[in-house]
Amino acid sequence: MTRLTAWFSHISSMANNSPWGGGSGGSGGSGNNGGGNGPTGDGPRNPWQPSGAGTGGRKPSNIEDLFKRRGGGGGGFGGGGFSGLPKRPNGKSYAPIVIAVLVVLWLLITSIHRVGPQERGVVLFFGSYSRTLDPGIAMTLPAPFESFQLVDVQNIRTIDIPTAGTTENLILTGDQNLIDLAYSVRWTIKDPKLYLFQLADPEETIREAAEASMRASVAEVTLDDAIGPGRIEVEQSVEARMKDLLDSYRSGIEVQGIAIKKADPPEAVNEAFKAVSAAQQEAQTFLNEARAYAQQLTAAAQGEAAAFDKVYEEYRLAPDVTRRRMYYETMERVLSKLDKTIIETGNVTPYLPLPELRKRAQVAAPEAAAPAPATGGS
Repeated sequence: MTRLTAWFSHISSMANNSPWGGGSGGSGGSGNNGGGNGPTGDGPRNPWQPSGAGTGGRKPSNIEDLFKRRGGGGGGFGGGGFSGLPKRPNGKSYAPIVIAVLVVLWLLITSIHRVGPQERGVVLFFGSYSRTLDPGIAMTLPAPFESFQLVDVQNIRTIDIPTAGTTENLILTGDQNLIDLAYSVRWTIKDPKLYLFQLADPEETIREAAEASMRASVAEVTLDDAIGPGRIEVEQSVEARMKDLLDSYRSGIEVQGIAIKKADPPEAVNEAFKAVSAAQQEAQTFLNEARAYAQQLTAAAQGEAAAFDKVYEEYRLAPDVTRRRMYYETMERVLSKLDKTIIETGNVTPYLPLPELRKRAQVAAPEAAAPAPATGGS
């Protein structure tokens, strides 16, 4: 700064001794004050001095004084370049301290980073991939040398297909029918480096891979399977196809699952399809009832056959006794339902018809319990 001040002083002295500043001005303002525009100057006008009127005009401007006024007496940062800042007790400026604090803050903000447990930090060196940081406190070079980006690798993201506002998503089945499918894809980030730098639009790539895999899987099943019991197999097939496709792209994406939310026929034939489905369910109900009745009859017949086999085994051991016992049991079972009593002729003592009396008593009991009809008075 001292050399710069001496240099400016030397330039000023040379300007005063130059041919432009050596003459004496007349009444019109010549000499060092510049001859102005009047015709009475002894020499040419000084280009470093503004025009004035006679000897009472402005004095020559000093560049050193200009710098002192602008810089607070010394110019630059060390000599009070920040004229708005107060000075320290020793007379020096606070500018170096302010600059040092700003540098430290810049280093702390752009060099020290915190990576959460479910995150990974991707470091870029002048925009190119440098390394991946694990969870914890990490340090990098300050910006703009290295930049830092956090990537959440455990958050499960979801993409719905079709998007909101789309009416139908028709897919052709293996039996040449159309089905309206709505499903969602759950995915996470497996490799932050590949996820950030391999694909231009990861979500759009996932959407297209899911649609291609779903159409290929649905084309292998029938309409009834896609709507009913085959939905789980379709979801598993789509997930496997998507994993293979995204791995071939080196996308850094992990598919967590596929969930089919809606599987219906097209809206134009939906009512007719519901009627057919209701008829099929009713027919299936009748078939189930018939099978249940057949099973009951079969079980009863098998039980009777087993009982007969047991009787036959006893008959083989004692044929006469078994035959007589079967005869008595059969006659008892048949005659117990008759109202008549069969007796043999000869010395028979008359007996009371107890079964007939019992039957008459049972018939008369309800009649006696019924209330008598009321008779009207005169």
